[in-house]
Amino acid sequence: MFGKVLIANRGEIALRVHRACREMGIRTVAVHSTADADAMHVRLADEAICIGPPSATDSYLNIPAIISAAEIAQADAIHPGYGFLSENARFAEIVEKHKIVWIGPDPEHIRKMGDKVEAKRTAAMLGLPLVPGSDGPVTSNEEALQVASEIGYPVLVKAASGGGGRGMKVIPDAASLPGLIAQAKAEAKAAFGDDTVYIEKYLSEPRHIEFQVFGDGKGGAVHMGERDCSLQRRHQKVLEEAPSPALNAETRAEMGEIVRQAVAKLKYRGAGTMEFLYEDGKFYFIEMNTRLQVEHPVTEAVTGIDLVREQIRVAAGLPLSVTQEQIRFEGHAIECRINAEDPATFSPSPGRVTDFHAPGGLHVRVDSALYDGYRIPPYYDSLIAKLIVYGANRNDALMRLRRALEEFVIHGPKTTIPLHQALIEDPEFIDGEYSIKWLERWLAKRAAG
Repeated sequence: MFGKVLIANRGEIALRVHRACREMGIRTVAVHSTADADAMHVRLADEAICIGPPSATDSYLNIPAIISAAEIAQADAIHPGYGFLSENARFAEIVEKHKIVWIGPDPEHIRKMGDKVEAKRTAAMLGLPLVPGSDGPVTSNEEALQVASEIGYPVLVKAASGGGGRGMKVIPDAASLPGLIAQAKAEAKAAFGDDTVYIEKYLSEPRHIEFQVFGDGKGGAVHMGERDCSLQRRHQKVLEEAPSPALNAETRAEMGEIVRQAVAKLKYRGAGTMEFLYEDGKFYFIEMNTRLQVEHPVTEAVTGIDLVREQIRVAAGLPLSVTQEQIRFEGHAIECRINAEDPATFSPSPGRVTDFHAPGGLHVRVDSALYDGYRIPPYYDSLIAKLIVYGANRNDALMRLRRALEEFVIHGPKTTIPLHQALIEDPEFIDGEYSIKWLERWLAKRAAG
């Protein structure tokens, strides 16, 4: 096992990785920007090294600075968390070339699954169901028109690189296709430096359901059930739950086995997530995330498995700690993402935390790096806390979530706690009747009064 792990991230995920390491008897190295000198993970880590100024480009995305920190600290391994460099194949390769263990998948798998066109080709080869669409990039309007006419309008044009809704356009008919494809390509080029796009069938009211997978890199693999991540605003997840209210045990087992076999064939190493759209009883592969997910705690709650610990074990060359037959799915878990944002306008709200009190009680978990007096910097993502609750069933989890949100105190910056409080009172949400488009409509209705 490793003696020392460098955590190449910040905020709650850096703290999450630190905690897992310390419970395994592993020393930790925190890297940080000058803006994060007083961050909680910096305070708790065994060692801390400043790697640059506030800008992420000059610090958390600064590969030479991170590698230098790892060498200075004599770290055995690097854990990238999520975001930043976690899905950067080049970074993973550089880490390994410096004889440091990369706590993540093989760089080639990161590269292959990070390109959405290549990921679709790989998924088809692995036997995963796909959304009908182009076999690869569309390079002309004529080709795009041909594909669209074959699968039927409306269609969706998507950027091959990146995500977050950039370079994505819904095309309702043939007349609007040339203009919207041009817009998508321009957005993709500006955001990702790559204007490659492809076309898929546009699904009207799908759910976003993802399966947590784990591989040992040698052909051994398990799935750890699904998460429903359909509550999204501008393609950003707001609330996640496991299991999905839309699936039964038979469907879960059937689809879980399909993704498990795919991961085994790929000889994938470490944690990953297979993401699907689900509509009318059918799954459609959309992408694979080759990292730990923000919403991993809901899977931990319903399986009892520490996913970060499992990542570290696999990276150290140990076998998976569980077989598929040993994994049990019990109860229901829900996660609310708490952002430092105005709950009405969603504008960022950085600043000093004047009062912080995390809710507690049975089966209530808060992943956060906040503390009284901490100043939330304006330079990074606005996620400041994750509230995770667990119950014997979905209704129990909802009741516990309602109580926990009432207890949660973050004064100073504005937060999205009031948004979650309103959201979980909606009858359609309580009934589990929602799709990826439901939250946008709910927000529009709320804004209109």
